[in-house]
Amino acid sequence: MRIISGDFKGKKLASLRGTATRPTADRVRESIFNIRAAEIQNSAVLDLFAGTGALGLEALSRGAASAVFIDSEIPAVKTIQKNIDNCRVNNRARVIRWDIRRNLNCLSPAIPVFDLVFMDPPYNANFMTVTLTHLSKQGVLKHNASIIVEHASMEPIVSGIAGFELTDQRIYGKTVVSFLRR
Repeated sequence: MRIISGDFKGKKLASLRGTATRPTADRVRESIFNIRAAEIQNSAVLDLFAGTGALGLEALSRGAASAVFIDSEIPAVKTIQKNIDNCRVNNRARVIRWDIRRNLNCLSPAIPVFDLVFMDPPYNANFMTVTLTHLSKQGVLKHNASIIVEHASMEPIVSGIAGFELTDQRIYGKTVVSFLRR
């Protein structure tokens, strides 16, 4: 797996062993960034269920100002940190080990910070609604923030969850990418 475009184009990313983490396919990642290219520059990014950190790092490579990566698994957190170190963006990135299913209290709700959120929860595990609800409750999203959710086609997402409006959806085989607005 590599960074597709931007300052780190071609940079190889460390990956996780086993099948517990499903990285976003390069073709899907490239499509997401082509669709949302105008929103990346100088944005504050939140990468939930971050896995290897590929989505957040791709955003940093394309000009995002900062990124926060959250995952509950120790191997994932270590891999994300290794990828951050390899891309030399420690001053623009932060990794948090946290169980998103419980809440998002690891994020300070004092000031809306994030312009762009990537969410890639485990497929068919019913994490989307609960995570969107936590995200809404925490108060960390700027007005008109964009939320991009990668999910299985068997697990549809509906408009109106926790105040988010479904604005677009793209299908890539068994993967669906849903674009939501606050």
